[in-house]
Amino acid sequence: MLKTFKIGGVHPAENKLSASKAIEVLTLPKTVFIPVGQHIGAPAEAIVKKGDKLMVGQLIAKSSGFVSANIHSSVSGTVKKVETGPDTSGYPKMGIYIDVEDDIWDEQIDRSAELKSEINLDSAAILAKIQNAGIVGLGGATFPTHVKLMPPKGMKAEVLLINGVECEPYLTSDHRMMLEHGEELIVGVKLLMLALNVDKATIGIENNKQDAIAKMSGLVAGHKNISVVPLKVKYPQGGEKQLIKAVTGREVPSGALPISVGAVVTNIATTYAVYEAVQKNKPLFERVVTVTGKTVKNPSNFKVRIGTTVSELIEAAGGLPENCGKIINGGPMMGKAFANTEIPVTKGTSGILIMPEKEAKRSETMPCIRCSRCVSVCPMGLEPFLLMTLSEKQMWEGAENEKVMDCIECGSCSYTCPANRPLLDFIRLGKVKVGALIRSRKP
Repeated sequence: MLKTFKIGGVHPAENKLSASKAIEVLTLPKTVFIPVGQHIGAPAEAIVKKGDKLMVGQLIAKSSGFVSANIHSSVSGTVKKVETGPDTSGYPKMGIYIDVEDDIWDEQIDRSAELKSEINLDSAAILAKIQNAGIVGLGGATFPTHVKLMPPKGMKAEVLLINGVECEPYLTSDHRMMLEHGEELIVGVKLLMLALNVDKATIGIENNKQDAIAKMSGLVAGHKNISVVPLKVKYPQGGEKQLIKAVTGREVPSGALPISVGAVVTNIATTYAVYEAVQKNKPLFERVVTVTGKTVKNPSNFKVRIGTTVSELIEAAGGLPENCGKIINGGPMMGKAFANTEIPVTKGTSGILIMPEKEAKRSETMPCIRCSRCVSVCPMGLEPFLLMTLSEKQMWEGAENEKVMDCIECGSCSYTCPANRPLLDFIRLGKVKVGALIRSRKP
């Protein structure tokens, strides 16, 4: 019987339209805008100025705290200006504009296709390389990876979980990474195990990716401490807490982090970035992005430089369909709409979903009928209808008591609501307000 988490979950249509499309390298843009805040935590601080000449992989913004990440140039050329530009939400954020002139890479980066499987570094050296390379969680959370790999005092990692679930509908970039870069991923897993000082790792993959399961299972056959676990197809199987429960049976307590039960979870794309950083001296300045949608001419997976505009990716996939109703940053369940297409790809851009107008249009909101569907599908065991009401009425302490901060924003409640109520919208608002309330109490 396939493993899965116990509480809640839904089964949205998979729509993996680009699963069979090999990763393509996108043509270099003429100019890029690279935000200095592409991660959870403090934004990096720019260390370049107008007129500076840059190489690919050169450090351009230095992390400004423990929970922060370095930013590197994705292109070679000249710094046009250092000022605000639109981030993925459309709001102005500080960043670096670069005019692309050629493609000269930092000479320390190993650009060969040769697999480097021999590991000659200890835990501290691996962590230092990951930190210097600006690696963050590429599954969407963008939490600095070096911080995740340094458990708080009194806690110890016991198992490493590699998240190959990719349960969000439409997205296929991790699937393609497993098929095309499986060997590198295994080295990445070993590096993460060394960094954490753990002797066990498990790669969780949903059962709708049989080719990836077969590929990765074959690759781990000679590694007794690394295993592949096929998982039942159920959303949100890729949530950290859901994956931990499915694979290990351990349950992360309310308000706690995965490390509290001895687990550390890292996504497929992040694991590959770790391999490149440690074995190839390559900072994180490009990533694979899925561009897809039912009306998209050529749904694809592109390797793209950070700072490239969303419009260039859409054009490479066949252009914007006439009936476009919304462009989503990510997938349909957890993604958020782009304000416009002249927004840069960042480290957290896993996918671009173009939704036709008919599907993008919200249905009329009706009164709650107390059907409890939102409660039955919530993977965190919460009461979404109540959390929405408390947020709507600005009863923030009540929302805190009902554990609004435990919400993982998976969208299962909104997906299943027959009254079309904007449950997740109000719960997200509640999390912002309650989070501010909690921070205000700290001395």
